Amino acid sequence: MASQVIKYGLHASPAIRQAVAEKGNKLFEQVVVGDRGGLARAITLAESRSAKWRSVGQHVVSRALEHNKGRRTFRIGLSGPPGAGKSTFIESFGRMLTQSSETHRLAVLSIDPSSSVTGGSILGDKTRMPHLSVNPRAYIRPSPSSCTLGGVARSTCDSVVLCEAAGFDTVLIETVGVGQSETAVADMVDLFVLIVPPAGGDVLQGLKRGIVELADMVIVNKADGDLLAPARRTKMEYLSALKLIRNRTPLWNPPVLSVSSLEHKNIDDVWTSMQDYQDIMETSGRLHQKRSQQSKTWMWQMITDQIVQRFQNSAKVAKMIPEVETQVRSGDLTAGQGAEILLDACNLSTLVCDTA
Repeated sequence: MASQVIKYGLHASPAIRQAVAEKGNKLFEQVVVGDRGGLARAITLAESRSAKWRSVGQHVVSRALEHNKGRRTFRIGLSGPPGAGKSTFIESFGRMLTQSSETHRLAVLSIDPSSSVTGGSILGDKTRMPHLSVNPRAYIRPSPSSCTLGGVARSTCDSVVLCEAAGFDTVLIETVGVGQSETAVADMVDLFVLIVPPAGGDVLQGLKRGIVELADMVIVNKADGDLLAPARRTKMEYLSALKLIRNRTPLWNPPVLSVSSLEHKNIDDVWTSMQDYQDIMETSGRLHQKRSQQSKTWMWQMITDQIVQRFQNSAKVAKMIPEVETQVRSGDLTAGQGAEILLDACNLSTLVCDTA
């Protein structure tokens, strides 16, 4: 006798829905009072690929979204090439922010690259933030990218909502940072910051479509010691390059700032410029419009992720994969034909794969 399939989400039974709501409500109450363990568990459930635990996580996120309405928060994305000093900058920036005012609390969502071979991640960014990691007014959450393209994790947008519900007014997302493709974070933050090292490339590199033209601010890091002169040259190069790129909004000209994270120089100037951007965008109403569009973008991204996951979890498809792969490798089927055969095993009219 086949075992009964338990459904979660919108198709769950009343009993399952009640159990999910009870677990989710209990966890939500822990999040809103600032319980770090509760916040960590909520983020873990939101990241889960298990339908059971993901449904609990989504219940918490839903309540957190309602809880956050009317609250003033600031979402900042930080990306850049390896060696630009992103983690060191966050350490210096976070210490400045939490010391400048008793009202500021900072959450850092650090995305760590996952191995394409083993799927594992080191999650070692906290080791480069020794002071911030023990700061009671800061929270650092490393998460694996799980080989997701765009430099962010699949559920990063949910993690942002949960951090805001936990009382963190500023949320900073550090991407994997491996090149021009790390642009997905721009679709989930208010301010997208590109951080570059001195002498990090010529002007033509800055003119490439991709990460530079999406930046609302460019920071040249490591402007100290022997690198001070190269940092000045790099700053001038990016200033020249940005003049040839259309601004994302006519209300804001992306500034190029040079800082020394190691010596904590000009970090406060960065925060001042960030606040100017936030004030302009809020006053004009652009910030609300931007977040609304981002929610739509990530809804469609999650639809894509769910379709792929349900396809991969189909028992019927799993039985067919070895034979189809063999025929594709031998040349009896084209890659497109093999894909069509496997996709036909799913009931795409309802977007639910046959798991029987």
